Amino acid sequence: MERLEISDVAIWFKHVHAKDLLSKLESLAPEDEILLSVDRVVGRWQRLKTGKDGRPVYAIRPVGPMKAVWNDWFKSRKGQRVDVQAVQLADEFLDATGDLMSEWSSEEDESAFRDL
Repeated sequence: MERLEISDVAIWFKHVHAKDLLSKLESLAPEDEILLSVDRVVGRWQRLKTGKDGRPVYAIRPVGPMKAVWNDWFKSRKGQRVDVQAVQLADEFLDATGDLMSEWSSEEDESAFRDL
């Protein structure tokens, strides 16, 4: 888990020191989204677009309802530190692991193990 200071309307990668979170953020393409838990509030964040000069922008901004939460915190809690960590919804986890045991997904297996 990372502790970051609320210091801007975006989270800049240079302020992230937890290697696992930083690598996830850096792997995002421009406008890709990630789910973050910030002070136990889960919301969507989006990597900023590439700059007009073609250089990547190393920051994420809140989107959807998280934007209202973060903007409120920026006004009322600027300078405070918050806990930040990447999270994954169960739907996304199951979608990502669904094909791992595809050899067990046959009608024969279903009929043999249905009642277990």
